Amino acid sequence: MSGYTIPNVVSQHPRGDRIMDVYSHLLTERVVYLGTAIDAGVANALIAQLLHLDADSPERDIQLYINSEGGDPSAMLAIYDTMQHVRPDIATTCVGQAIGVGAVMLAAGAAGKRAVLPHARVVLHQPAGQGRGAIPDLILQADELVRVRGEVEQVLARHTGQDAAKLRVDTDRDRVFTADEAVAYGLVDRVLAER
Repeated sequence: MSGYTIPNVVSQHPRGDRIMDVYSHLLTERVVYLGTAIDAGVANALIAQLLHLDADSPERDIQLYINSEGGDPSAMLAIYDTMQHVRPDIATTCVGQAIGVGAVMLAAGAAGKRAVLPHARVVLHQPAGQGRGAIPDLILQADELVRVRGEVEQVLARHTGQDAAKLRVDTDRDRVFTADEAVAYGLVDRVLAER
């Protein structure tokens, strides 16, 4: 988001109008927005928001909007574990795109509360590594990548109803889904219609 100005909004409170950034305003409405690739910093911010909303009102759903080009599988798994840990249902909605680990988060929303906008796309692919170092280090990194891929496949199998072996084949190369195809595959429950 370099070079992008985060808009401010005016919010009315009993003690007068308050100006706040749009993300803070959305958070007061129990809306969390992921609009970037997932890394450790993004994961920490999302986890903090989910924990805050859980402590604030554990009985009220959280809306998670996703427009993400993917990112770090380990960071995503930290968010995923938090999504499963908190008490509120997390309703996920894909706006634009959910690629790789973004697609996993989309599928991990509460059953019956996962949606995609009509022109959004969902892309599954295997985790990629960026190995550097001596050969023994690269071997360790490859082993870790295989382990993480297995974990991601198990998460997807749990939430989509697809067999893990089928997911392995389907994610060997990029698998792009339209909104309707994402519903048919079990990544989401419905395509949101216009209001």
